[in-house]
Amino acid sequence: MNSSWLELEGKVAIVTGGASGIGLNITNGLINNGAKVVVADLNGEEGQQSNGSYFIKCDVTSKESVDFTVRKTVELFGSLDILVNNAGVNLPRLLVDDKGEKPEYELNEKDFDFMVAVNQKGPYLFAQASAKEMLKKSNGVIINVSSEAGQEGSAGQSCYSATKGAVIAFTRAWAKELGKHNIRVVAIAPGIIETTGLRTDKYNDALAYTRGVTVDGLSTDYSKSIPLGREGKLSEIADLVSYLASGRAGYITGTTVNISGGKSRG
Repeated sequence: MNSSWLELEGKVAIVTGGASGIGLNITNGLINNGAKVVVADLNGEEGQQSNGSYFIKCDVTSKESVDFTVRKTVELFGSLDILVNNAGVNLPRLLVDDKGEKPEYELNEKDFDFMVAVNQKGPYLFAQASAKEMLKKSNGVIINVSSEAGQEGSAGQSCYSATKGAVIAFTRAWAKELGKHNIRVVAIAPGIIETTGLRTDKYNDALAYTRGVTVDGLSTDYSKSIPLGREGKLSEIADLVSYLASGRAGYITGTTVNISGGKSRG
């Protein structure tokens, strides 16, 4: 069989949070390029899925759950070549509710701990468990999904920005530790991407309040704020991940690829 340009045929990947949103598009992109994909997510039924992925129920904040998922993946498919740390949560919260109207949208310890657990502890747990498998054959790729908020900060999203900044720092440091074992670690930092249906009314209400606008005022004229004049496509995120997961990106490690249509400096 002639292999494709990316030569991902037969590679085994785990995508955290891969059952919906950006994660689902990353999952489908990898499958379309010939990879076998295990989706590690909270919502779904265990086993083979209609899109060709294999679902394992997993809580990324639990070491026991993460270790089980990695172990089961290797048992089922024989190896682990690619990890995509995609699972993440974003609760828009002000550092100080200066208007004093909605104290629930001021950052509290519970929301802080939740975002840190999912966005920062989760990638550490999965990277650690996955790297131990990748070390056995001195080969592998870890792709961390950060955000332009992690590079530039974002009003009303300081905790989210901080966790995504931590992911970028993890990426640099892990690449320096794992490079000698031929394991690459790369991050991507998406900007404004087409909506996935995951945005709830509550999320939009929180974001609008933290930005000092109405919910209707959230929709922006992207022709002014984004040089390419549009939001990014989910398929464009998936294509970037598939490329970075492949040997074609063999000399890219320890860096964060900004994918924001030119909106952020990167």
